[in-house]
Order: sequence, then structure tokens, then C-alpha cells
Amino acid sequence: MQLYNTLSNEEREKLIDQAGVNRLTLSFYAYAHIDNPQQFRDELFVRWSELDVLGRIYVAKEGINAQLSLPAHNMSAFKDFLDTYTFMKDIRLNIAVEHDNKSFLKLKIKVRDKIVADGLNDNTFDVTNIGIHLKAQDFNNMMDDPDTIVIDMRTHYESEIGHFDGAITPDVTTFRESLPIINEQLKDYKESKKLLMYCTGGIRCEKASAYFKHQGFKNVYQLEGGIIEYTRQIKSEGLKSRFIGKNFVFDNRLGERITDDIIAHCHQCGEPCDTHTNCANEGCHLLFIQCSKCAQKMHNCCSDACKNIVILPQEQRKILRKGIKNDAMIFRKGKAKHLLSKNE
Repeated sequence: MQLYNTLSNEEREKLIDQAGVNRLTLSFYAYAHIDNPQQFRDELFVRWSELDVLGRIYVAKEGINAQLSLPAHNMSAFKDFLDTYTFMKDIRLNIAVEHDNKSFLKLKIKVRDKIVADGLNDNTFDVTNIGIHLKAQDFNNMMDDPDTIVIDMRTHYESEIGHFDGAITPDVTTFRESLPIINEQLKDYKESKKLLMYCTGGIRCEKASAYFKHQGFKNVYQLEGGIIEYTRQIKSEGLKSRFIGKNFVFDNRLGERITDDIIAHCHQCGEPCDTHTNCANEGCHLLFIQCSKCAQKMHNCCSDACKNIVILPQEQRKILRKGIKNDAMIFRKGKAKHLLSKNE
């Protein structure tokens, strides 16, 4: 029984091209009590491999967090399989706004301590005691309430290219950083203000809503299904989008456009741009925003040093990389000293 990938990205790309079928990109999550995450993980891998599912999935004792793609014709069988688990029966699937057959090239299902790393070690914290879910229209209405504080529970590199107008956008690189920062910043408003939170698909603001209720906040709300479901609803119901720009996504697309607004800038020349890319130097791989002109000029690299490496023959690049780990700068996500920050 095969429980791990055996194909390279290149081999998978060829198979996708040969298949010639449309694939759907989607995400979902569920907080639940899973006694044996490893067994659950293996069950998913076996069945999803049969359905040609590709993606990045985390499972833990607290639930599942899935971002994946699959052939459109397998969607019904996929849903039927999910329904065999009580906590995933009739679960909402966030279908991507824009699809790409190669959004994922491998099926990676990993067992983690938590499906969303929060840095918390509190046995009294109940992740299922969540805030109130709001649909798009109700979310828009509450944004107009002067007693509402809108909070983006994503990272700086996500909110930089798109966010709800007027939202607090914490300057953080990870979710776990944002919880204590927001808690301290809003500690005087636990009873007087409404906390209105959002994230990409709902999983982070759901945990955040439970956390802030645990911290004593009385009026906690969250956008049901996150930005992805919000976008679907405003389009189907003809509502005005209060979200401006692009929604960052964690697959090969790195973003899907919600409105035509470009609110970010190229990290190299400063021109309006909201296209994320990873530095072409495999020894760097820094995530940053780069316009087409700079991409051509810099060979898709973040610096001259990286450009000088990628223009070398591949064998020479391998020799240079041997034994060298990626610099910690990779985790700064566009905050490297040699790049323009969003505030410059």
C-alpha cells in the first residue's frame, strides 16, 4: 500500500497535461477530536490518491486543514468520501475564485501537533467555543457599525496585496505572532467593541475567535468561509465588495484577484504591482513582490547576488549550494533589507 508520493513535480506536470481534464482548486477545514491522526492521515492518502487529489493537508488531534485540487469529475466521489466521517459530513468546501490545473503537484498529508500553529499551551482553551459566523451581507453591514473593529488575521505579506477597507492589518509573519499583539492592543475594548475577524478560508479567524472569547472579549464575530466564500457570495448576490485587491493563496498561484485595485508595490522598483513570486535562486527562495520589468531585469531574482548565481550552469549552482542551508531570511516574506518594504 502506497502512502507517500513517488513522482517528481515534472513527472506530475506531464501527467496532468496528458490527462487533459479540468481540475478544481478548493480548501476546507474542520476542528474536531481525532484520536489517531496518523491512521486518519493514511486513510485519506489511500482514497485521495485513487481520486487523483493533489494538495497540502495537515491533520492533528484538533482536526484537519486542507488545500487541494482534484479532477472536476471526481468531485462527487470526493464529497461522498468526506461524508463517511461524521465531523466532515456536509462540510463547506471553499472553491477557488480562479483555477489552475497545476496549483498543486503533489499530495502531501502531514501529521502536526496542531492544524494551525498558535503558540498556545493552555489546557483550558477550548478551540470549539467560537465566535458568531457572518455571511457576506451581514459582514458588510457590521463593518459600518462605529463600534466594530475589523481585524485581518492573516500575515503582512497577505494583507499587503489585499484586505478589507479600514481593517487592522498586523505586521506579523505568522498567525501565532498576531494573537498576543491584538489581545494587548484591544484589551480596553473587551465589552464595548465588536471584534470582526476574517482570513483566507476561515480557519485562522475561527481559532482566533475562540481565543479572544477565552480572553474575555464579549462580542466576537468572524467571516464565514473567509475571503474565498465572501467573494463567491458577493458575486452570486450582486453585493459590493468591501475587500480590495488580491487574495493571497498558498499554492502555486500565490493569489487570486478579487477587485481590479492594485494596492501594493514592486519590492524592487516601487511601481504598482501585486504579483508575488519566489526568488529563482533555489538557495534563497524568498517570497516577494516583483513586477514584470524587474523580473526580466533580475532574472526573477530578489538581488544581484542571487541573479549572479542563477545565470551559472546548473552543475556549478549545485556545487555552490552543497551543504548550505537556506538563510533565515526566507521566512521574512518580503522583509529583506535589500527590498523595499510596503511602507517605503
